[in-house]
Amino acid sequence: METATALRWAGALDGQGFPLGEAWREAPGLAFAWDWRGENADPERETEVRLLWRPATLFLRFCCRFRVLTTFTDSPADGRRYGLWDRDVAEVFLQPDLSRPRSYWEFEVAPNGKWIDLDIVLGEKPPGHKGDPQSGIKVRTQVAEVKKVWTAEMALPMRTLTPEFDASAVWRTNFFRVEGRAEPRFYSCWRPTKTPQPDFHVPQAFGELRFR
Repeated sequence: METATALRWAGALDGQGFPLGEAWREAPGLAFAWDWRGENADPERETEVRLLWRPATLFLRFCCRFRVLTTFTDSPADGRRYGLWDRDVAEVFLQPDLSRPRSYWEFEVAPNGKWIDLDIVLGEKPPGHKGDPQSGIKVRTQVAEVKKVWTAEMALPMRTLTPEFDASAVWRTNFFRVEGRAEPRFYSCWRPTKTPQPDFHVPQAFGELRFR
């Protein structure tokens, strides 16, 4: 099984509560550019993900190459936008409790900083999640139009993800991208789900997440 690694960051945080820029260079990176089946790689839509952690927070940084950006501009004042996945997003699914294989967290961020957090219980009656979980997520994004790259950082409170964080525990995870306003859109993921139609909600395809 493939493994993502989150590196402990004991250094300073900036004024917004995110690791300083040089911290991300220390974190191991993973990258993917293929579609949800693990086919049709598109280097111009490559996604790189890096993870850092402190006892109180898990940090993620997405670096996303893009062709054309499409985003929603409307949302409540806090930026939480239901249905965000119908435009361009980067996503992480996190499963800290392996004893509940159909339950996991879903966090998404758009290039313009809109976001969504969902506490998923797969197979429950629609919509299969618990409304607004008020996870405490913080996000920030930046778009480099000339380079055709957008970046996003997430800060996720550990107290939301797990009742008691244990750095020796192994979590399950997967990372995703969606790009495009209308079908056929580009659906991409680190660990391919290999479903007939695009579907990211396949926890048996998740890889491991280890903390060091």
